[in-house]
Amino acid sequence: MDTTGNPIWLRGAGVVVTGAGNGIGKALAQRLSAAGARVVVNDLAADECRAVADEIGGVAIPGDAAGEQAVAELVARARAELGEIDAYFANAGIETGPDDTESAWERSWNVNVLGHVRAARELLPEWLERGRGRFVATASAAGLLTMLGSAPYSVTKHATVAHSEWLSATYGDRGIIVQCLCPQGVRTNLLPTDEAGSVIFESGVLEPGQVADEVMRALAGEEFLILPHREVAQYYVNRASDTDRWLRGMRRIQHRIEKLRATRATQEVSDGKDVR
Repeated sequence: MDTTGNPIWLRGAGVVVTGAGNGIGKALAQRLSAAGARVVVNDLAADECRAVADEIGGVAIPGDAAGEQAVAELVARARAELGEIDAYFANAGIETGPDDTESAWERSWNVNVLGHVRAARELLPEWLERGRGRFVATASAAGLLTMLGSAPYSVTKHATVAHSEWLSATYGDRGIIVQCLCPQGVRTNLLPTDEAGSVIFESGVLEPGQVADEVMRALAGEEFLILPHREVAQYYVNRASDTDRWLRGMRRIQHRIEKLRATRATQEVSDGKDVR
């Protein structure tokens, strides 16, 4: 690393950041550009995508980062702009909350899992031929633990981690570096504000820039898990070493959520609101 703390390999590197119109993705795009990388900014929100690209002197490629054809087009256009893609930050994601409908599951799988699968499929042939490439997947602490209040988010983030593990195990000895970002509460549009969010994230919520700083430090090495909330590592150990005890603890948190939900419902009734 140089004296600024930025990995030297980022100077002049061609990188793609999806979901970079706001939140963690925006902060990552800003940090990567400041480190000397040539950044392709992608986001479904076209105006936000272009605003970030203009701010950092990057290239805006607005659009979907999940659909099969859309991902193929994104990678092709990024290659045309950058020449080579040295690192791909699969950061785009969605959180559907308590919505348990078929649509919520389908959208969550498509964005949180298949978007990563499809990007890797497009990137790997060239990376394997070159013998190098870096894939950084934004998952969540929910992917190592669980997320009470949102089954689609929890399950798909587990799948994000599993896919990243598979990529690393399969291609790690062929020059492909895979890293998986698993923050807990981050002040973005995805942070739940319902009862589950109030209980689970009552403290320890980080700003997107703090998470991006942790990623930049991790880019100097090759460690698989990037954990901005250091306590998540111990939670992960607890889950693996005594799963039944860990589940009992999670049930206690679930009870707190249900109690808060009941309290709020009672308060709304007393305030004369219709809570049906």
